[in-house]
Amino acid sequence: MSRSSVRRRERAAVLVPVVVMFALGLWGLDRGGMWRDEAATYQVARRSVPQIWHLLHTVDAVHGLYYLLMHMVLAVRPGEVPLRLPSVCGAAAAAGLVAALGARLCRPRVGLWAGLLYAATPMVGHYAQEGRSYALVAAGVAGATLLLVRAARGGRWWPYGAVVAVTCVLHEFAVLVLPAHACTLALARVPARVWRGWACAAGSAVAVLLPLVLVSRGQAAQVAWLRAPDAASVVRLVEEFAGPGRVVLGPYLVLMALAVAVRMPGPARRGVSPAGVALPLLLIPPAVLMAVSRLSPLYDDRYVLYALAGAPLLAAAGAERLAGAVGRLRAADRAARG
Repeated sequence: MSRSSVRRRERAAVLVPVVVMFALGLWGLDRGGMWRDEAATYQVARRSVPQIWHLLHTVDAVHGLYYLLMHMVLAVRPGEVPLRLPSVCGAAAAAGLVAALGARLCRPRVGLWAGLLYAATPMVGHYAQEGRSYALVAAGVAGATLLLVRAARGGRWWPYGAVVAVTCVLHEFAVLVLPAHACTLALARVPARVWRGWACAAGSAVAVLLPLVLVSRGQAAQVAWLRAPDAASVVRLVEEFAGPGRVVLGPYLVLMALAVAVRMPGPARRGVSPAGVALPLLLIPPAVLMAVSRLSPLYDDRYVLYALAGAPLLAAAGAERLAGAVGRLRAADRAARG
């Protein structure tokens, strides 16, 4: 197959999930009402920039960049739909980036499956229609993960560092993607030069985030309503990431296990594998935040929405492995019949 044909398939594999997610996000977007956090976004974003800046010195510094973005959006046309439209766009971009990861790490059809699975996940659809930053943060993390794969294979590191920095300023808990990416590089056994590039990019992002962390620590009373996570929190997060009910959850987990148990063919052989990217992304941010929250409650499932991208990547890779096994069985059966 020619390189141009492969590129066309990759573009199609990315475009289809984007269109599907965008259509799902637009469906029923005008609900005729806002819930508490959306109302807060609307009220703050409708203020002037000096008023927003003054407010951030007292509360909601962690959402400062998002409020400024929404100030520009609502200045064009205030309303319920414009309030949620950036989240729809963020979810659509995240679906496309998940698809791009699957195509880059394995092949276009894996990317297509992963992107569609991401778009079909109810938790993604929920935050795609919410006037808060979480869908945009998920897109930023997915983009940073794709840039990590490119950089680990010889690309530049500054785009990765820039996207991580902006995403972390959009919501500071996105910084938990850095230990996940470090685990990906460790599993890939990359050379020292790759580690140096990643360390410089990650360190720059943390340096950009540090002032926000210092300010937000003084506003910790805003999340005093949070409680320490327990076993029920883990079960609920698994169901939100992989689907509620045994009919969906069981097969989903089996496919994910297949992806972890066996290395995929193709580009994965060069070091960075689908499981090596998806599994740390899926597990490490929620696990770290839950562990910290046992001492100082900070955990909420929406804060780690971006980690969900690892689940469809694993499931799609497992489906590819299963399809390959079925194909080999059919070939063996034909040979035996012959």
